Amino acid sequence: MLAIEAIKKINLSNLPPLTLLTGDDLGQFELLKEQLLKQIEFNAADLNYALFDMKEADYQQVELDLVSLPFFSDEKIIILDHFIDITTAKKRNLSDDELKSFEAYLEHPVETTKLIIFAEGKLDSKRRIVKLLKRDAEIFEASEPKEQDLKSYFSKVAQAENLQFAPTVFDQLLIKSGFQFSEISKNLSFLKGYKPDGQIELEDVTEAIPKTLQDNIFDLTQLILKQRVDEARSLVSDLRLQGEDEIKLIAIMLGQFRIFTQVKILSENGRAESQIVSDLSDYLGRKVNPYQVKFALKDARSLDLSFLKKTMACLIETDYQIKSGLYEKDYLFDLALLRIATGNL
Repeated sequence: MLAIEAIKKINLSNLPPLTLLTGDDLGQFELLKEQLLKQIEFNAADLNYALFDMKEADYQQVELDLVSLPFFSDEKIIILDHFIDITTAKKRNLSDDELKSFEAYLEHPVETTKLIIFAEGKLDSKRRIVKLLKRDAEIFEASEPKEQDLKSYFSKVAQAENLQFAPTVFDQLLIKSGFQFSEISKNLSFLKGYKPDGQIELEDVTEAIPKTLQDNIFDLTQLILKQRVDEARSLVSDLRLQGEDEIKLIAIMLGQFRIFTQVKILSENGRAESQIVSDLSDYLGRKVNPYQVKFALKDARSLDLSFLKKTMACLIETDYQIKSGLYEKDYLFDLALLRIATGNL
């Protein structure tokens, strides 16, 4: 069960003494926060609640609120937002002494205080304070969901919104949203506003959901690979009119061809899809979206490794030439696209 579903059981009457929201799926994490605050009827003007942004808060004031008794009710709720000190994030907002003081509070909490902690990111399990939280807290973790869990959850959301999808269109929505929790949620809202009743067709998804720059660069890459140069130049012209710079376009294209190359090399070395995700995550030092790997494998299958390497070299060379002021950047970028499309690398 996704955390966003599990948290629905929490309300003001059954709120645990210690609640922790965490996870590295930031889109789902933000929805978790919004959902929980709504369910506990949070009101910034209500003196029974206190919310501290731990990026800016004075810990002495936080501690004073934690141990002080409520004035207007039997209990009060303290919310610590952005508590990244308990995650693997390198940045720290609290000193070692302040963290030890907070640990001491967790060992002997005040019974009339209910504490909620929002800590976006991955918990640092090696820290003693995290072990205390895992022992005592009700934890809701916004972890990257599996494809089937995403489909199941958003199918329920769509049904609740009376959204009916034609065959395969719901899958296209997931693909267009990059299988990102927050993007799917946002795009469902777009569809609800665009077509509040009737069956949603593929053209509705295309029309209702705005294209991101990543979408446009993906389309550009596909046009170039299919040698549809005139269409590619037309798309580039539109992007320029939108204020997009050639340096930025090159950087995104280079990222796409880099992932094509990486999955191509790993797959040719016998690595399975799940192993490729793990290997790239270790190499890049961040969690790679498994769906990005899935579709990169599909696109890279028909591409020659030598072509991919030469394409990246061409883009890097063009980036250097633009930054060096060799010629006009629009000329250099158009030339690079033509070279890639014709294979003249």
